[in-house]
Amino acid sequence: MGNPDGEDIKSIPENGHDSESQAVEVKSGLQRGLSARQVQMIAIAGTIGTGLFLGTGKSLVHGGPASLLIAYLIVGFIVYVTLILLGEMATQYPVAGSFTTYAGRFFSPSYSVALGYNYWLNDAISVAGDLTAAQLVLEFWNVKHPWIASLVFWVFLVSVNAFHVRSYGELEYWLATLKVVTIIIFIIVGILVNVGVNQQHSYIGAKNWHIEGAPFHNGFSGFVSVFVTASFAYGGTESLGITAGETKNPSRNMPRVVKFVFWRILIFYILAIFLIGLNVPWSYPNLSNGASATSPFTIVFTQIGSNVAGSFINTVVLTSVLSAGNHAMFAGTRVMYALATAEPPQAPRFFGKTTKNGVPLPALLLTSSISILCFGASFIGAGELWSWLQNLVGVSNQIAWFSIGLASFRFRRAWVAQGNSLNDLKFHARWTKYWGPPFVFLSTAFLILVQGYSSFTPEFVAVDFVSYYIEIPLMFVIVVGWTLYWRPWKTLGRPWYKFDIPDLKTLDLVSQQYEEGEEERMDDEKREARQRGKTGIFWRVYYLVA
Repeated sequence: MGNPDGEDIKSIPENGHDSESQAVEVKSGLQRGLSARQVQMIAIAGTIGTGLFLGTGKSLVHGGPASLLIAYLIVGFIVYVTLILLGEMATQYPVAGSFTTYAGRFFSPSYSVALGYNYWLNDAISVAGDLTAAQLVLEFWNVKHPWIASLVFWVFLVSVNAFHVRSYGELEYWLATLKVVTIIIFIIVGILVNVGVNQQHSYIGAKNWHIEGAPFHNGFSGFVSVFVTASFAYGGTESLGITAGETKNPSRNMPRVVKFVFWRILIFYILAIFLIGLNVPWSYPNLSNGASATSPFTIVFTQIGSNVAGSFINTVVLTSVLSAGNHAMFAGTRVMYALATAEPPQAPRFFGKTTKNGVPLPALLLTSSISILCFGASFIGAGELWSWLQNLVGVSNQIAWFSIGLASFRFRRAWVAQGNSLNDLKFHARWTKYWGPPFVFLSTAFLILVQGYSSFTPEFVAVDFVSYYIEIPLMFVIVVGWTLYWRPWKTLGRPWYKFDIPDLKTLDLVSQQYEEGEEERMDDEKREARQRGKTGIFWRVYYLVA
């Protein structure tokens, strides 16, 4: 249950044990310090970031403008449905660990452990990738020792996350605001460049869709290869659910965030991607090396004829890298915290300790330490390392989406099997009632399997193959290892062939539901009164935008 006073809350996940075993609820040190304003911007900051600003160049050169647009549309729709399903569960059970907890509670504890470690490693690698990207960004200004800047960024991010969840939320809010404003400016500039306001004073139109090799460069192989980079770019949306454990009045704020935030992201993404495909040819020199000097956003801004514009967008790219690293460090810390505070513990209990400000400091230090990988860029080559990290994180994001769909499928079936109606949920999107969960886990499973096709043709590339598929056997090894360690056939007293999947009719659907307190009801009344007053229209616009 959540404490309406906003202090310490009980949000430790049951982590998959069904009603055949008793859930243990212990006091958590997390605090509900994130407002709806911050949570919305956190979701935006987690998805409009490094992947969009730097990853689109690789996608464009490998697949061409049509593959780029279509892949981002498809992945965007999958992620939107995924966010709906996650919001439904997070509104009902706003706990630490989010979808890793739901996967354990509604599907399998052993699978939840594998998912938790996979996603924690994903976030840790994301921090490393963002710090590596910072070095690439700094190459635009010919900085001699960019690794020093990465080290400074790392220290800054650890400091921000070690203070209080509100400091993390406020930093994300303003960095996300800068990115949103920049993309709006980019859309305007992109339209102007396309119609002739460029250095050549010529109308571009759809010319770049008709050059040799376009619009589908490299055919089917190029098309499917775009999905993993698109998944990397959209990745972070799912960690919105992780903030539920520290969000004020989650039963009201989570649905508000889900309903509005992703449409903004989708519009920003699709419009930006479409303009990139129009204005930047897939054959632009060095477009796929990940360097910010050849970021499509930087190219479009310099096309207008101003070096200052190029430096401006590059500065924004640098702040987006900082924002993405901040977001990944927060999410990874909370996932490790959830693993450590689970019953039975899935990580050393030490990582479940918190400071008086509600910060899981040991989990933060463990997560942030993995970012030392960024220094490998000095030896491997920043562009090459960036590409590998991009693939690893993209696949990990898809595994998270697959797991959300699977958990939602089981949750909905259990809810109905126990005599409830889906309409009784605190938040439910009726239009996803019959097809939403299976669509998410089947479509993401398909993407995970086929997107590595380019590593087989025209010749087999072992390094690329590993970056596309290594996480699948790792997940399997962790599932088997935890199953042998926990031995559910003895713990739960059931035949081994039933594994540890809980029974739908006896699965606990009551514990950890959030109940609104007096403070939450007063906040809602204040919000409604503002919108009914003389200045109501201004408040409605404010709540819609902010």
